[in-house]
Amino acid sequence: MNSKEVIEITEWIRNYLFDHGVPLFWSNLVNALVVIAVGLVLIRLMDRVTRSLIIQLFKAFSNKTKTTFDDYLIESNFPRFVAHLTPLGVLWYFIPIGFYDYPLAQMVAFKLASIYFVVLCVLIVRSILRTTKIYLKSDYEQYKDKPLESYLQVLMMFTWGTGIFFIINLMTGFSVESLASLGAASAMILLIFKDTILGFVASIQVSINDMVRIGDWITFSKYGADGAVIEINLASVRVQNFDNTYTTIPTYSLISDSFQNWRGMQESPGRRIKRSLLIKQNSVCFLTPEKIDELKKIELIRPYLEHRQKDIDKYNNSHQSDKRLLINGRNQTNLGVFRKYADAFLHENPAINKDMFLMVRHLAPTELGLPIEIYAFSNDKRWENYEHIQADIFDHLIACMGYFDLELYESPSGGDLKALKG
Repeated sequence: MNSKEVIEITEWIRNYLFDHGVPLFWSNLVNALVVIAVGLVLIRLMDRVTRSLIIQLFKAFSNKTKTTFDDYLIESNFPRFVAHLTPLGVLWYFIPIGFYDYPLAQMVAFKLASIYFVVLCVLIVRSILRTTKIYLKSDYEQYKDKPLESYLQVLMMFTWGTGIFFIINLMTGFSVESLASLGAASAMILLIFKDTILGFVASIQVSINDMVRIGDWITFSKYGADGAVIEINLASVRVQNFDNTYTTIPTYSLISDSFQNWRGMQESPGRRIKRSLLIKQNSVCFLTPEKIDELKKIELIRPYLEHRQKDIDKYNNSHQSDKRLLINGRNQTNLGVFRKYADAFLHENPAINKDMFLMVRHLAPTELGLPIEIYAFSNDKRWENYEHIQADIFDHLIACMGYFDLELYESPSGGDLKALKG
């Protein structure tokens, strides 16, 4: 049945009512209400039938295909939004019939239906974009750590912006193609979405330069962030800290401020150990022959002591050094031998990566003592195991200080001051 035939039926109803004494105004109103009620019932039924049919067709189709893209389309309500297009077509069909005698109401109804159509198109595009993001991150390994959320938000902003322009055009007749209007709109967008635009530019730079990926451990002292990146979107980066709290960082801060990304450590063959022991400088002394003989009992440094002492004795004899004072000629010190012991201990430790840099060195003396720094890399990069390895190394080195007659610096406590006073 075409619209002309339906209009003829409605005119017959109106004329019938009018001929039976119903005023023309009420005849037109009752006629319009009947048509609108019938149209709403048909639209509702059409919506339910079409939605159920399209969803079932999509499910049947997705079960027969190998790709998962159509499965994600169903999850993102794409069939549901598409199903609304058919009832909308029915609505467009009934508007001129229901409001045949009311031109102004007919125009308003058409505009509302057109606005609904624009919104429906935006929702369909949003569903496709979300499906694309989920599909890429779920089925392609190379996209799992990429900030796809940022690009999705930019495309959604563009889609909603286009939809809003069309809605304004439908409601007011305002020309979106006018240069002046576009200039004003651009200025407004730049003002309102300044942070969003900065975030978009930053997310592109972050992605291109591969500065941060989802899953990276970062430390951002300015924002108190220290943990794994779990989300990168247009406006912010979300970090789950190691205490299970969350920190949100503006995306543009990643390119405007300094932060630490631990990915290099996680991808390297070892994790750095860099810690110092503070030695009391007045405990450093030359080694006597008796002390050297005692230290030769330590297996790790026995070969070093024997070889080194031969070189020293040879030098002192050739220069006829007066060894009645230890300061004359060449000598070994307890701190130097301790450094060699620490170096040998690290080389013997299976938890230390010997293919990476390994060193025991002096740092500049401070008011707290002479720092002896251990610089090495552990094989195990997991935080808990790394801390155990580091603690075992320094437990051992601190415990063996007494064998070398060395003392560690420690600020005096209340008990020390009390003993001094006594």
